Amino acid sequence: MDASQIILGTMDQWKSGIDDHDPARVGALVTEDAVFQGLRPYGVGRDAVADYYNSQPSGMTVTYQILESRSPAANVVHGYLNATFSYVDRAPVELAIGVVLVRFGEQWRVAQYQASQVP
Repeated sequence: MDASQIILGTMDQWKSGIDDHDPARVGALVTEDAVFQGLRPYGVGRDAVADYYNSQPSGMTVTYQILESRSPAANVVHGYLNATFSYVDRAPVELAIGVVLVRFGEQWRVAQYQASQVP
């Protein structure tokens, strides 16, 4: 698999967890020491990610597109994404997201996630 296929496989699971409002499933996609920067102060690890997504409103969904992907080393990929978070009662929010994924056996996990608003 190339870098974009690896990112797609993991981020499709991320999308599914967000769309189903299942924060524990989203948290399970990251490494135990993942650095996670959403639109609030950063957190570290699975619990921080699950807490972040648990605080998001019910009915929030996300769509995304991979803009760039690379594999700088064995068992590491990184990508740059455009994501749109949609809400039931407010305008959508468009974000630029950078991710770094690392391989653990047959599983890929997010080791770093950083989001910023698109001007």
